[in-house]
Amino acid sequence: QVQLVESGGGLVQTGGSLRLSCAASRITFSVYAMRWYRQAPGKQRELVASIGYDGGRDYADSVKDRFTISRDNAENTVALQMNSLKPEDTAVYYCNAIWLRTGRQYWGQGTQVTVSS
Repeated sequence: QVQLVESGGGLVQTGGSLRLSCAASRITFSVYAMRWYRQAPGKQRELVASIGYDGGRDYADSVKDRFTISRDNAENTVALQMNSLKPEDTAVYYCNAIWLRTGRQYWGQGTQVTVSS
């Protein structure tokens, strides 16, 4: 059974930093694009950052220059370094793995990030 397990969420003050990590198991990690989504209360889930199997990165405008996504294919992990956090970054953050060739995708259980003002 495929598993994506997130860690690293928590409570931080405005301007602080957090590093989220997602460990994948039982998938051929290197062929999957990895993404971080977030969902705030009462809002739709939104794509925050993605990194392709080739390492290409993309970010939502709201997090550009503050967040950095990275992957380690040897460890089957993807990370999201979040700096200069704002209260509007408060959400549950989800790790997603998607094989673009087939559309097959998997989700983690989510990790809460709370930024206090």
